[in-house]
Amino acid sequence: MSAAEAVVARPRFDLRFFRSELWLIFGRRRNWAGLAVLTAVPVIVAVAVKLSAPEPGEGPDFIANITANGLFAAFAALALELPLFLPLAVGAIAGDSVAGEANLGTLRYLLAVPVHRLRLVAVKFAGIVVFVIAAVLLVATVGAVLGLLLFGGGPMVTFSGTELPFWSGVVRLLLVCGYLAVCLTALGAIGLFISTLTEQPIGATIAVVMLAISSQILNEIPQFAAIHQYLPTHYWLAFGDLLRDPVATGSLWGGLLSAAVYSVVFFGAAWVRFTSMDISS
Repeated sequence: MSAAEAVVARPRFDLRFFRSELWLIFGRRRNWAGLAVLTAVPVIVAVAVKLSAPEPGEGPDFIANITANGLFAAFAALALELPLFLPLAVGAIAGDSVAGEANLGTLRYLLAVPVHRLRLVAVKFAGIVVFVIAAVLLVATVGAVLGLLLFGGGPMVTFSGTELPFWSGVVRLLLVCGYLAVCLTALGAIGLFISTLTEQPIGATIAVVMLAISSQILNEIPQFAAIHQYLPTHYWLAFGDLLRDPVATGSLWGGLLSAAVYSVVFFGAAWVRFTSMDISS
């Protein structure tokens, strides 16, 4: 630990430092480009269904129900982006969080401010959480708004066959966004830890995305059923249970617990690694 760090009596969350981190995330053109790609999916889904509506029973439930209620365009977009695009976006931000600073040579100067290492890791993780929430809400909002414009709203038919009032459907959409944000935050924590292992942000991003894809592949292989519930992506698609009436909470609670454990464990691992590592750049 440097002498600069020693003068800090205790770690504390600095809002100015946090605002600076948010500017690094949302002020870069490449991140705006990534968010633009995320918004393209709900646009494509809504326009495609408008041009060629699926027949009853044709295609996944999320897509087949769009013509009945435009809110399902948001659910369909989230379901389509969850396997790759959302993990890629989260992986890019998480992988760049520490490795990007090291690669640019600014990490050493950050610690000379002085900034306590725990506080720095906490701010980096908080920035990832904000980005995750923003990305999920962006996809859902674009899908919902465009879907409602093209197909209208009205009562929402649940997967159980019952009808919910329009605003109850909006609440279900917000709950889905919250659930997926929690799940993707766990992936962000893993990415934060990987980012402390290297000075190459691209390598960290690739590692995070490959981990997410590998987890999804393993989850589809019956021979690995014994480890399915321990995979970080196992409960991601459980958000569909929020569209049942009544809500099926079993898998949802499992997903929240899994995400919480992964977040705590890998945030702790990132802190331990970052605290003990020698900052040379």
